[in-house]
Amino acid sequence: MEKQSGKMENMVSKASLTDFYKHKKIFVTGHTGFKGTWLLLLLHELGAKVKGYALAPEFEYSLFNITEAKNLSESIIADIKDKERLQAEIEAYQPDYIFHLAAQSLVRRSYKIPAETFEVNVTGTANLLECISLLRKKCTTVVITTDKVYENKEQHILYKEEDILGGYDPYSASKACTELVVSSFRKSFFNVGKFNEHQKSLASARAGNVIGGGDWSTDRIIPDIIRSLQSRQNIIVRNPTSVRPWQHVLEPLTGYLLLGGLVNEDAGKYSTAFNFGPLPGDHLTVKALVEKAIDKWGSGSWTDASGSYQPHEASLLQLDITKAQTELGWRPKLDAASSIDWTINWYKQPDSKKKDCTLRQINTYLAL
Repeated sequence: MEKQSGKMENMVSKASLTDFYKHKKIFVTGHTGFKGTWLLLLLHELGAKVKGYALAPEFEYSLFNITEAKNLSESIIADIKDKERLQAEIEAYQPDYIFHLAAQSLVRRSYKIPAETFEVNVTGTANLLECISLLRKKCTTVVITTDKVYENKEQHILYKEEDILGGYDPYSASKACTELVVSSFRKSFFNVGKFNEHQKSLASARAGNVIGGGDWSTDRIIPDIIRSLQSRQNIIVRNPTSVRPWQHVLEPLTGYLLLGGLVNEDAGKYSTAFNFGPLPGDHLTVKALVEKAIDKWGSGSWTDASGSYQPHEASLLQLDITKAQTELGWRPKLDAASSIDWTINWYKQPDSKKKDCTLRQINTYLAL
């Protein structure tokens, strides 16, 4: 890999990712969700063949529905907890790659359904990995967890991949447990020292606070902002001073794809965990994100609700992305301000233009 101005060349391009995925068979869990739909559309642009496995979209106006993404893949509507069905679908497809995004992914919802959150995120992942262990072919898997897997001291620390895992809320803890499941299967069933026997490689990717068009989830900042702006109501902001590693959805997704392609080529080197996030100086408070969104929208106002009772959510979280930069040749292409601009611009489009906007943003990003 060439070096430019003391930095590694950014390996995320349409050409490099197409080389990995064109005509390959990709199995994506959670393909009907916000990130899953963006990944499905991205893989289609790269010439991959995709089979998705997920619950039905939560909203009628979901990104999956408005972009007609079901026409771009074989779509199986089923539960990740149904191991027999999952195994049958994987066995029938014989995938080259698997990207595991299916999850209960909301912190505040995890307080309402803690046991189910652990069942979906931890047991669901174990179900998938057990199914993969039964495949009799080479297969590369990337399990998507979150930036919240670390034992967060809520101090000005950039968390590295080798830092202690933890989790205050049920969602964060379930994803830390998911990382332990991945580590166990990597050692017990997909040990790199015996790769020639099992032909399986397994990596995990840690990213979070993803923004972008098409997210309508409850209790997530961008959907909350958009619903308030569209109804001309004050945006209720629970934690305005909290700092998060905001990033556009295409940033981590292309990181996952780059990681998958590289681990497929060299399991011994890349079968491990990687952080994907913004550059260290590009972390914004919730207040800054809200005000930039209002400015881009052209109107709106917000109300500080930090004094009301709220379930605990971390006030400070920052990731160290050095490993992804130095070992993968990945780095962010969009700063936080640009990510917000791209996101708000998507929501400002009429429904008839949202699919075109999504595809245009994918191709614009890949060309950067």
